[in-house]
Amino acid sequence: MAARQKHTEDTHFGEKTVPLSDKQGMVDEVFHSVAKRYDLMNDLMSAGLHRPWKDALVTAVNPPRSDKDFALLDLAGGTGDVAFRAVEAGGMGTRVTVCDINAEMLAVGRARALDRGLDGIVTFEQGNAEELPYADRSFDCVTIAFGIRNVPRIERALSEAYRVLRIGGRFLCLEFSSVDVPGLDKLYDLYSYKLIPRIGERVTGDREAYQYLVESIRKFPKPKAFAAMIETAGFRQVSFKQMTGGVVALHSGWKL
Repeated sequence: MAARQKHTEDTHFGEKTVPLSDKQGMVDEVFHSVAKRYDLMNDLMSAGLHRPWKDALVTAVNPPRSDKDFALLDLAGGTGDVAFRAVEAGGMGTRVTVCDINAEMLAVGRARALDRGLDGIVTFEQGNAEELPYADRSFDCVTIAFGIRNVPRIERALSEAYRVLRIGGRFLCLEFSSVDVPGLDKLYDLYSYKLIPRIGERVTGDREAYQYLVESIRKFPKPKAFAAMIETAGFRQVSFKQMTGGVVALHSGWKL
């Protein structure tokens, strides 16, 4: 019994097995290290593809273009990439709350919002996806892009996203997936494990941070398994769409 309990309290951090309680602090340190060059690294790591992927996410959000009130919660979106796209796509009633656990990432996002004149329209708040500081049924949509795999207790984050959504609200998650095109999978692995950590070391000076990010992709559940987790959290009409040969998947679920 003791061995089983210990197993449930452990998780992976890169290639290492660590206590689940330690993972959040280790993830925070990774993003503290790379915050100021995070968006540049996204361009380099994805060859710019993270931009159309995020555009696809915002298209699925489909904020009303009228002055109708629409409240979006973007989790782990500290630098504001998804939030700014959503505001641009929506009308005068669209408001976005960015909730991220990492203060350095939020600081980058706030500065970008000021530069765009979006302070007050996009709000940046520090919080943990596993225990959101918002009332039940506060938001029309909850999004998270490339952040769910860094949450130590994914099932708790999904449950919290469900809780803060209004009835009829939608949860959308954009996350790296498993390549399903023969030949591309080997090329993708070579690029991920050999080149991305080297690029990260050159650009940010932190090879280990990007080694972790690559390993976290490999450890993340396959699309069908993650879709099942979303359904277990209470969402209905759960679906996912793989893009770019399975490099990423856009997951969707509704609170009905």
